[in-house]
Amino acid sequence: MSTRSTIALEFADGTVEQVYCHFDGYLSGVGEQLRNYYSDPFALRDLIDGGDMSCIGSPYTERGEELVVRKFRDFEDYKANGQDEEYDYILRYIDGKGVWLVRCYATNGKFVSFDTAVEMEQTENEEY
Repeated sequence: MSTRSTIALEFADGTVEQVYCHFDGYLSGVGEQLRNYYSDPFALRDLIDGGDMSCIGSPYTERGEELVVRKFRDFEDYKANGQDEEYDYILRYIDGKGVWLVRCYATNGKFVSFDTAVEMEQTENEEY
């Protein structure tokens, strides 16, 4: 079973690029890897340039599949037309600082900071 996610980067000109990641999309999986190793926009750009992937660092192109990177005019276009999965991650620069935002079941479809998403997910899991 897989936990699907998307990974996106908002560039300095406001455009957004997004790719799909098939496995381990949950916060403690792909989320932690992104936060720990891909908070540098240049490293994240290199990851996204590889296209859709099975897991972080294993692009589908290694299996001979087509390179897919979705492109959007701006954050609003991305929110409206981007691929939605169980977890959606985007690195944005807010007040000059890189911030990972997450949209998942626990955030009720809204993008929130990574730490807030973790808190919301923990709260929801405690309720069950």
